[in-house]
Amino acid sequence: MLGWLLLTLTCSASAAQKLKELVSVGGVRPNQLVGYGLVVGLDGSGDQTTQTPFTVQSVISMLNQLGVQLPPSTNLQLKNVAAVTLTATLPPFSRPGQAIDITVSSIGNAKSLRGGTLLMSPLKGADGQIYAIAQGNVIVAGAGAAAGGSSTQVNQLSVGRIPNGATVEREVPGGIGQGEYIQLALNQADFSTAARITQIINAALGGGLARALDSRTIQVKAPQDSDARVAFLARLENLTVTPEPSLPKIIVNARTGSVVMNQAVTLEPCAISHGNLTVTIAATNQVSQPAPASGGSTAPVQNAEVSVKAEKGGVTVLPRSTSLNEVVRALNQIGATPQDLLAILQAMKAAGALKAELEII
Repeated sequence: MLGWLLLTLTCSASAAQKLKELVSVGGVRPNQLVGYGLVVGLDGSGDQTTQTPFTVQSVISMLNQLGVQLPPSTNLQLKNVAAVTLTATLPPFSRPGQAIDITVSSIGNAKSLRGGTLLMSPLKGADGQIYAIAQGNVIVAGAGAAAGGSSTQVNQLSVGRIPNGATVEREVPGGIGQGEYIQLALNQADFSTAARITQIINAALGGGLARALDSRTIQVKAPQDSDARVAFLARLENLTVTPEPSLPKIIVNARTGSVVMNQAVTLEPCAISHGNLTVTIAATNQVSQPAPASGGSTAPVQNAEVSVKAEKGGVTVLPRSTSLNEVVRALNQIGATPQDLLAILQAMKAAGALKAELEII
């Protein structure tokens, strides 16, 4: 029942890693962009304009900018147009002319964006400035079919992507640190790992260059010349560091039944009794036919049968498990379904048998 668990594991081993896998350099970060636009050329699957007036307003505004004046009483029926939001990530050190991918999402009631073309739309940053211009054909990774009132759909049809669909128009100001120091930020705050990285940098590049400011930030003295600083960072990010082992943790998604646990999870010896309760409800439809000349009428009758089956669960003794494979094997031995697993893990945690932090999302 839990055999799929090994396929969804996120293991955090304490093996040696490159420094660039553990930290990010201050000032080197992506920026989020957002915009609004119109997708045209849809095959009748666009917004229902009676319920999405902003689509009509956007089309009228666009036509006015292109020199097309519509009479005030014009009633537009735009089944091939959809209003969309645009999202993109501006990579660090992006320069004007660089192409980036964008995601197009319907904000109205369009049935599908397949086959549509996004008209030229600006993408803005958090400061309200325009950083990119988007336009292009929308690619939808889904399929749908409808006929005679019946329909079928695979994946989302109201969200698509445009690879290299936006062109950067403005670069984000910034650089690799300010002054004579750069900041290294740990991806996961940890005092032991911060101290270890500081020691390795000072041992490899010279004493006194690095000092830990807190559990996440390390300050490193670097050359101020840009060429020398890039070479210094190239050498710095390839240093080998063995981080501290992560804390044992189990994440349970109660909605989907997904369970993810890291390598540090262990299990103490314990005994568990687990059984299943099955409720079955069956309905049989019949027709009650009155006797001739009785004056009665034919009527439908529904007979329901309800049965409850409780499976007896024996007591299972689980040995001490010190590796991830042993923990999974022990949980599979119980024979619990993913839906039962959350309650079992909580009970084991309360009894002190499960040595891990349990997080429910």
